[in-house]
Amino acid sequence: MTGSATARGPGAGPATGSAGGIVGDGAAGGIAPRNQVTAAAEIEAVAGPGGVTRLPVLASQVPLVLRRTPSAVYLVGGAAGPIGGDELSLRVAVGAGAFLRLRSAAASIALPGLDGRESVLRVSVSVAAGGRLEYLPEPVVVSARARHATLVSVTLAAGASLVLRDELLLGRFGEAGGSARTVLRADYAGRPLLRQSLEVSGTDAASLGPAVLTGHRAVGSLLLVNSPAGPDGVIVTVDHTTGGDATGDDGGVDGGSGAGRATPERAVMRLAGPGVLVTALADDAVTLRRRLGLALRSGSCGASCQDELALGAL
Repeated sequence: MTGSATARGPGAGPATGSAGGIVGDGAAGGIAPRNQVTAAAEIEAVAGPGGVTRLPVLASQVPLVLRRTPSAVYLVGGAAGPIGGDELSLRVAVGAGAFLRLRSAAASIALPGLDGRESVLRVSVSVAAGGRLEYLPEPVVVSARARHATLVSVTLAAGASLVLRDELLLGRFGEAGGSARTVLRADYAGRPLLRQSLEVSGTDAASLGPAVLTGHRAVGSLLLVNSPAGPDGVIVTVDHTTGGDATGDDGGVDGGSGAGRATPERAVMRLAGPGVLVTALADDAVTLRRRLGLALRSGSCGASCQDELALGAL
């Protein structure tokens, strides 16, 4: 694991960004704008002897810091931000037969930079045949006047499995929130599986209007590919007649009373491939998470699903 220190703010003097970029006071002579940080992190998971997942590559740079635990690998924020102008990248590769659960320790707070530039997080994911990945970060909160982009690219081999969650909140408590854009591109077995993008702003009437957020400040999606088991052992049950899901609005077990029913705040869509996309709106992070979560249906998983979700030794 690698890391580097990052200086921010006036008077801190020139500093080296996480990927070796200079943080200076101007763009002249190839010097990056003040307070800009460039950082990268990468993780590779492979199946070891006895089916135990091992991590031959686990490298990170401030503020993208990777920490492994017995149950998952966590992305820990090593500095404030992202701040406008930051360029961050995360690469995740899961080999054949390996299983990786990747989470973040806390929500990320996107903050405005001095020059109004956009902060960018690029996530590149590849999963080999028989590999399985759960990528379940905490929400990104876009503060007032901030501009942030999350760009995710996923390549899945035939037989690969994926659970991927993306959650966005416009503003902290009492804030209108800044502007954000998210792009998700997923390919399966060499063919496009999903192309989705969203651009919203907490001060834009069109974003908050009935065609996009309908007045909500939280929006999220959950992509499941080739996996009967979702986050934390959640079981996906889709009504193939209506395209709806078999859960109530709060994501709890409802005995099937909500089967096939969509709500104004949540939609479940079967993809043209081995995948399901859940999207939801809410007024807060807790409600959003509940609406994205699907019911754990009693007795439908059993020991085999729990074994499948076991991460093993890292």
